[in-house]
Amino acid sequence: MLKGFKDFLLRGNVIDLAVAVVIGTAFTAIVTAVVNSLITPLVSLFFNADATGSFGPQIPNIYGEMVTFPIGDLISAIISFLAVAAVVYFVFVLPMNTFKAHVEARKGTAAEEPAEEPAAATETELLIEIRDLLAKQQAARD
Repeated sequence: MLKGFKDFLLRGNVIDLAVAVVIGTAFTAIVTAVVNSLITPLVSLFFNADATGSFGPQIPNIYGEMVTFPIGDLISAIISFLAVAAVVYFVFVLPMNTFKAHVEARKGTAAEEPAEEPAAATETELLIEIRDLLAKQQAARD
């Protein structure tokens, strides 16, 4: 049981996942700061912000008090998500894909083409082979 747990930990996936979580958390703090200090004030220029900093449509409730639907929070979350996705794609994914394509192109020129695999047998050929094997087994028993 402990050997399986040790193999799981040393497989490498756990380390990669831990690094991704730590980097993601740190990166989230940066993106949140950018959204709070730049994006939210820019969006507030176009919408009326109330005393709590939220903005959105205000509708009176059954007691006559105004209730604000904080659409600003939704807009900030969407912009934050798009900012994170864009940075992750352009800073991590795109360069890594380019690097992998470059490495694969080098491998392709340096290594010989692998031998072509034989075509897969048709269903009929497989059934004939199974029939012949069963016939041999039956003959061996008799």
